[in-house]
Amino acid sequence: MEHIRINDKLRLELLKPEMASVVFETINHDRDYLKEWLPFVNHTFDISDTERFIESVSGNNRDQVFSIWYREEFAGLIGFKDTDWINRKTEIGYWLAKNMQGKGIITSCVQTLCNHTFRKMKLNRIQIKAAVENLKSQAIPEKLNFKYEGIERCGELHENKYIDLRIYSLLANERFDE
Repeated sequence: MEHIRINDKLRLELLKPEMASVVFETINHDRDYLKEWLPFVNHTFDISDTERFIESVSGNNRDQVFSIWYREEFAGLIGFKDTDWINRKTEIGYWLAKNMQGKGIITSCVQTLCNHTFRKMKLNRIQIKAAVENLKSQAIPEKLNFKYEGIERCGELHENKYIDLRIYSLLANERFDE
């Protein structure tokens, strides 16, 4: 799956090496905004860091990352993380450029990827983790009727301290239709 058309304004495209510059430029431009919740921002200093990330997720069987395009402008990334094919489960992670916030982009992308995960990939469980203080990120799984499962204590190292994560899940038999 290389492209997913979500609606007339929004599409996903499998992340490719030639996208490294637009991804890095967005991270660099929105660095102060993004680093509040995204630990990787403090380790992304140069385009070579973004190129290494793209290389690390390209062609492995556990991660599949898509670039998000809103009205043909790069908006952010979304993808599957740590897919476990034996237990038929995955995690969805995402981030958006600051100027793309509040347009319903991530909600639409997550809903589409969930439907794809259950129908095409035949997985049974999707989870989303969000920092306990990141209310915007928590709003996505809550809006899409994911079940809140609890707290992963000290689940992420961010700016030299561990933060707790809220865990949400959606099962194939609970799925929603597009």
